[in-house]
Order: sequence, then structure tokens, then C-alpha cells
Amino acid sequence: MKFIFLDRDGVINKDPGGSLYVTSWEDFHFLPGSLEALKSLKKKGYLVAVVSNQAGVGKGIYTREILSKITENMIRAVEAAGGELYSVQYCTHTSEDNCDCRKPKAGLFKTAAKGLNIDFSKIYFIGDTKRDIEAGRAIGCKTILVLSGKIKSGQEVEGWEIKPDIIKRDLFEAVEEIHSRDSLPGGRSKLSP
Repeated sequence: MKFIFLDRDGVINKDPGGSLYVTSWEDFHFLPGSLEALKSLKKKGYLVAVVSNQAGVGKGIYTREILSKITENMIRAVEAAGGELYSVQYCTHTSEDNCDCRKPKAGLFKTAAKGLNIDFSKIYFIGDTKRDIEAGRAIGCKTILVLSGKIKSGQEVEGWEIKPDIIKRDLFEAVEEIHSRDSLPGGRSKLSP
């Protein structure tokens, strides 16, 4: 089974920046190449799970119903472009709630993979923040940092205690990298960075 985890804002869609949130479908804008990347993952047989912190709900900035509507529209747009999202999991808590699902904790990953027999060490997580990389490592995934969201330069990573396995410009480049590592002659898996 091929499985992959993706963050949402800054990976699939444009991050609104700073402490802002995507609070309506009109504010949701797919990043260039992201729909093509999702189509490519489906074509290669990947199950795609989105795991995203959405503390704006817990802070009362937007409602769970609005988040659901954004998600429904995102799923429809991905499917219309030839892709598919197997699972979309959100943590709507604030950091003060001290929950088990808010990244960098690994609860969202466990929920997304529930009932599946997967080896996290053979799965990639693509994110755009330090917290994403820490979360991916916490569950045992290989991590790819994309520079299409909050982090804009690989130099920003130099001071991090936990560094990504790979750094790419965006989701499209990250997926191309995964495909290039997917298999070697003879069908052997190549998952090391």
C-alpha cells in the first residue's frame, strides 16, 4: 500500500500568512502545481491523507461548519482535477488545550491511518513548517519541507534541531522527488533520502 501525508495550508493551498486563517472557500487558493501533484499521486496508486492544524476554530475565528464546507469544496476540486483525498483530518484545538492531535504531536496521523496496516517509516509527510517536520519525525515518517508556505528558504532550517530529510520548492517538486525514489530496477523500493 502506498500512503502519503500532506499538510494543507502552504502545501496544497496558499497560506494566508502570519496569524491569519483560511476562513471561507473564497479565501482558499490552490498553489500552482498542487492539483497536478495530487493527480499524479492518484495515478501512481497513493492514498493521500491531509493532516492539518486549524486552531482558528478553537479560537472562534471561524466555525467547524465553515471548515467542513471548505473541505468539501477542496475535495470536489481535487477530484475534478483527477486527484483524490483518502482522508482529511484536522486538529481544531488551540495550543492551550494540550490535546494529542495538534501537530507536532502525532494524533492526526494515527487517526488518518486507523485500520490500515502501514509502516510509518516508509511514508513521506510533506509540510511547510518546523512543526510539520517535528510531527512527521514523531510518528516516524520521512519528511519533506516545501518552501511554498511559511518557510521561504532552506537557510531557515539550519538552526532547527530536527531537520527535514528533503527540501523542495513546492508540492509538485516534492511529489516528483518521491516518484523518482519510488522504485529502482527490479522493483526494489528506494525510500532513503
